[in-house]
Amino acid sequence: MAQPDPHVQLTPLGAEPDFNETIQSIHTTLRRFANDVMRPIGQKLDRMTPEQVSAPDSPLWSVHRQFDELGFDVDSLLAMEPAERARVMCVMYEELGWGDAGLAISLAVNSLPLLMATLMGSEFGRQVAKSAKSGCWMITEPDHGSDSLDPSRQIFHPQGAYGRPNCVVTIQGDEIVINGQKSAWVSNGTIAEVGVLYAAADTGNGPDTKHGAVVIVPLTAKGVSRGKPLDKIGQRALNQGEIYFDNVRLSKEHLIAGPDRFLEATYLIHAFANGLMGATFAGCARAAYDLAHAYVHERKAGGVPIIRHQSVAHRLFHMYAKVEAACAVTRRVVHYNFEAPQMSLKSAMVAKITGTQAAFDVASAALQLHGGNGLTRDYPIEKIFRDARASLIEDGCNEILAIKGGYSLANPDLLRP
Repeated sequence: MAQPDPHVQLTPLGAEPDFNETIQSIHTTLRRFANDVMRPIGQKLDRMTPEQVSAPDSPLWSVHRQFDELGFDVDSLLAMEPAERARVMCVMYEELGWGDAGLAISLAVNSLPLLMATLMGSEFGRQVAKSAKSGCWMITEPDHGSDSLDPSRQIFHPQGAYGRPNCVVTIQGDEIVINGQKSAWVSNGTIAEVGVLYAAADTGNGPDTKHGAVVIVPLTAKGVSRGKPLDKIGQRALNQGEIYFDNVRLSKEHLIAGPDRFLEATYLIHAFANGLMGATFAGCARAAYDLAHAYVHERKAGGVPIIRHQSVAHRLFHMYAKVEAACAVTRRVVHYNFEAPQMSLKSAMVAKITGTQAAFDVASAALQLHGGNGLTRDYPIEKIFRDARASLIEDGCNEILAIKGGYSLANPDLLRP
């Protein structure tokens, strides 16, 4: 007979009904990596200067190397059946986010050049990407941030204009020439050896930002230079920085999506990235919740652990609910997108917004439950709070994603006169 108030021990992934032997093994491996490698190194990197984080002798490279040894590479993941791939990738990114959000993003963008070359069917691009140790995704520009997510101009103000692009790919016969720059927000920007570049295309009639180009760029090519590593409030373990192009000349084989496929490639990478951002920050939310859960059992006030106080129990429950909701919606969306004939970008946006907002809300509540201790660097919650705050802007401001996602809910059949 059930007890009136049983303490039900859930899986490490929460109320996860499909916690089978394979997923359990993968979770165990990744949790060990997240706890034993990512967390201590992430905390160390958090207190280093951006230059020290990106230096050749930085402990950052140990994280990259040890993750590579786990074998979760692009080809292995894409070889899985869609449903299995969805489960594995959600577990993987949740655990990486649980370990350290900044490092999780650094590891994720490493794979984007190879992923996009594979999805766009470019074997040449695959080989260029495989030859590099680290990768990046170059899309935002100094004068263009979240509007880069809207090449179709769906959410532009009627009187608005994109303005001059900061980076242009000129397509000339069998050669492409790249000029301009990408902004300081390029993740792995000053350390990557290869990048997947999204930029305006010029085929002879001037730059076209609606129908741009996607290029695999070896960042050792002549004419490529970098800015200084960005100094920022959160995700300090994640190297970010500007990339400059001065008449960088590459063969046309490096073009993995021309103007005719630019919108497709933009849609695809955002559907992937937003879904996995949701998973990463659902994991970050769980990390904040776990710290708060442990603290409210240890900390005493009024002679009892503070979990016994009504307000604390109430707040902890709502934190738990947000973690469960973020994990559930992300796994659902990623599963759908990997099996559907066409990915749903608006659903991926739901995962991204839900996961990142949950991470920030839960981290903020967790810090509050720690009281004054939460403000000190002696407790890891303040770092998670800073890391989570950055995610509300990362990969598209949540406000812009919501507007674009909202417009995509409009059914054209119901709007016909």
